[in-house]
Amino acid sequence: MSELMAHAERILESAKGSEGIEVYHLASGVETEVQAYQGGIENLSSAASSGVGIRVLRDGPAGAQVGTAWAGSLDEEAITDALREARDNARFATEDEFIAFARPDGVTGATLELTDESVLTTPLDEKIAMAIELERIVRAGDPRIRQVDSANYSDYVAEAAIVSTTGIRASYARSGAYLSVEAIATDGKSDQTGWGLSTGRAPRDLDIHEAAKDAISRATRMLGAVKPASMRCTAVFDPRSTATLLSIIGGALSGEAVVYGRSFFANRIGEDVASPLFTLVDDPTDPRHFAASVFDGEGLACRRNVLIESGRLKGFVYDTVSARRAGTTSTGSAVRGGIAGSPSAGCRALQLESGDIDQAEIFRRVGNGIFVESLTGVHSGVNPISGDFSVGVTGLMIRDGQLAEPVREITVASTLQRMLLDVLYVGSDIEWLPGSASGQSLAIEGIAVSGS
Repeated sequence: MSELMAHAERILESAKGSEGIEVYHLASGVETEVQAYQGGIENLSSAASSGVGIRVLRDGPAGAQVGTAWAGSLDEEAITDALREARDNARFATEDEFIAFARPDGVTGATLELTDESVLTTPLDEKIAMAIELERIVRAGDPRIRQVDSANYSDYVAEAAIVSTTGIRASYARSGAYLSVEAIATDGKSDQTGWGLSTGRAPRDLDIHEAAKDAISRATRMLGAVKPASMRCTAVFDPRSTATLLSIIGGALSGEAVVYGRSFFANRIGEDVASPLFTLVDDPTDPRHFAASVFDGEGLACRRNVLIESGRLKGFVYDTVSARRAGTTSTGSAVRGGIAGSPSAGCRALQLESGDIDQAEIFRRVGNGIFVESLTGVHSGVNPISGDFSVGVTGLMIRDGQLAEPVREITVASTLQRMLLDVLYVGSDIEWLPGSASGQSLAIEGIAVSGS
C-alpha cells in the first residue's frame, strides 16, 4: 500500500502553478475466475491489473474546470500522456462554481480489516476443485436437475490510494471470494432456473453445500409454475429481492439525484416517508458488508449515515460537489466506477435495521399472499423520480402461512412511496450480499398483482 501512495505522490509533483491534481491509483491483486462444466474446467483466468485515474482542476472566471483522463498501466509515458490529456480536457470543460476537490474534514477513518491474504495464498488447484465440486453436488442433488449452466469460483484483492493537492492522503484494501451456480430443473413439461450463492472475504468462508442447496431449491420449487389470477395482497420479498429494492431506494437518497430533481424524496427531510418499522442506514464502516470501506471515492473517511429512521427521512448522502450544490458538507459518500470514472454521491453499504421475526414467522403472520423470489425488468419498470414501480416477478403463493404453488408471468405494481409506508414486517434474516445493499425478508401490504 505504501508503494501505491508513493507512486501517486510523485504524480502530484507535476502540478503547475495553482492547478489542482487528484490521483486515484487502483491496483488489483491476482483476480481469479474459474468456471466448471461437466466435471472439467470450461474457463479459467488469473490476472493482475493496475492503473491510475487523474483529475486536473483549474480555476476560471465563472468557476472551476475539471478534466479527467486515465492510464491502464503504470508506465511513465502512459501516465505522462494521461496527465497531459487531463489538462487538455480541463481547458474545454464547462466552468462550474460548485466544482472542487475534497479537502480533509477531520473525520478519522475507521479501523477495518477487510482483506484476507488467503485469497492470494490458497492454491489455484483448491479453487478449481471448489467449482468442480459445486457443479457435481448440484447435478447429483436432485433427479430433476437436468443441467448446470455454470458453476463458478471467483475472488479478488483490490487496493487503492487517493492523493490530491488539497491534502487528501488515503488508502484502503478489500478482498472477496464467491461461489455461484445456476441450475436448470425440469418436470418434463417445462424448465425452471435457480441460482445459488455463497460469499466471503476468503475461500475458507465459502460453503459449497449451501450454494448448491440454494440453487437446487430455487430451481425445483418453481416447477409447475402457473399464472395466478390478478389480486391485491401482501408481498413478502426474499432477502435478495429486498436488497434490489433497497438499492433502488438508495439511488433516490443520493444528494446528487436530489439537487438535480431526480428523486421522489426531494424536499421531504423530516417527513414520515416509511413505516415506523423502517430504519435505513448507509454504513460502510460495518465490516460485515462486502462493500465496506475505510475511505470513500474522494479519500474522505467513510461514516455511518442514517437516511430513514423509524420511517422519518433524516438525510441524504453527498460527495463534495453535490454537497456544495446543496449548501451542506460531504457525508463521505463518494463512489466511483474505477480509474476511468469521476466521483459521484451514492450509497455504498445500505442495510435495513433488523426486525425480530424470521421468514417463517412472517409467512405465518401474513397468512395469504405472494412470496417474491426474483425481480425482472427493474431498470425499465421503476422510475426513481416519480416512484412508479411495476416489475415482473417469479415466486410462490403463501397460503395459510406456508409456501404453496409456484407462480410466474406476473407483474407487481405500486409506487415506492406507497410501498415504504405499507411495510408490514421486517425480517431478522439478514443476508450480507455483494453489491450496495444487504437484504432480509420484507413484507409489504397492498401490492397489486397482475396475472390472468
